[in-house]
Amino acid sequence: MKDLELSDTPILVTKPFLPPLHEYMREIEKIWEVTILSNHGPIHNQFEAALKSYLNAKHLSLFVNGHMALEIAIKTLDLQGEVITTPFTFASTAHAISNCGLTPVFCDINPNDYNIDVTKIEELITEKTSAIVPVHVYGTPCDVNAIQRIAKKHGLKVIYDAAHAFGVSVNGVDIGNFGDISMFSFHATKVFHSIEGGALSFNHEPYKTVMAKLRNFGISGPDSIDMTGTNAKMNEFQAAMGIVNLRYVEADIERRRQITQRYRNRLGSIEGMTFMRDEPGVKSNYSYFPLIIDPVRFGMSRDELHDRLHQYNIFTRKYFYPLISDLDSYRRPGDGERLVNAKYVAERILVLPLYSTLSDDMIDYICDSIEDISYAASVSASRNYLRRA
Repeated sequence: MKDLELSDTPILVTKPFLPPLHEYMREIEKIWEVTILSNHGPIHNQFEAALKSYLNAKHLSLFVNGHMALEIAIKTLDLQGEVITTPFTFASTAHAISNCGLTPVFCDINPNDYNIDVTKIEELITEKTSAIVPVHVYGTPCDVNAIQRIAKKHGLKVIYDAAHAFGVSVNGVDIGNFGDISMFSFHATKVFHSIEGGALSFNHEPYKTVMAKLRNFGISGPDSIDMTGTNAKMNEFQAAMGIVNLRYVEADIERRRQITQRYRNRLGSIEGMTFMRDEPGVKSNYSYFPLIIDPVRFGMSRDELHDRLHQYNIFTRKYFYPLISDLDSYRRPGDGERLVNAKYVAERILVLPLYSTLSDDMIDYICDSIEDISYAASVSASRNYLRRA
């Protein structure tokens, strides 16, 4: 047990990457030159082309944020009825489904990578099912081949929520090339961001025309509105940030890999604490570092560790907790009994700080703090055992 000096500076669970200010200023100076702020301006178009190339996407469209992108993906495919998805995700996934007038049906997750359990999807398919919306949780790819087989067998569409998976690939295939459409989020706290923003990648070219109308009030020409749409356009300031950040994303991912490895090396021997490993054939983006806390073996619950770390000025996150299926607007009889793996993980998951500017000293301080807490918990447990004996 080390004699730790508490950090004066809060160590937050995430922190946005900001590029050199002068580089961003150079990009936004172009806005003053052409005086276009939105409506698919030149910077927007440049960013869209750069992203399409980086993601090796056949087709790509930009949006104001990932949530609106997901809603527009659903509307583009004209989905109806029920959509099978995971309860272990950010609420946005289910909200997008519900906002489009569909019913989310929650499938349990597998306990290894926390993604949707492909062996349990088919039992949820009914005559009302129109699509599957899996989530690449923490950037770890779903079983895309199994999902595609199920979708083809039952005539279902597949929209991947790839909000966490920017830059990820499976056996050399970039993540946005699976399913009918994939959604990426460029929120400020993601591995790659454009302040706010989102994108859809897809292989069917006609989708692009529909998406362009849906994100711009349904407008198809100067005097025509073909459909009911919304305002989901990305502006030039967002696009400029995206262009600059794209120059740094590979270095950012490499630093995240180094941080992840340091966490693994430091925490691997602590009893009652497990974490994910790299998947074979997967190029990871190391977007999060989640831990599973076994309260019996570790000596305290996830919630207790979360609160204790606050005392060390370390701010972790119970991500994802609570399950979407436990929210009042989505709770249904029987879900608690079906979603056993999701419930188990949600009650034990804890995400540690991870961002590219996190220093080695900060990582060591976090790990030393966890070791300190773990040691104190084991001493307390031993004393309690002796008292009972």
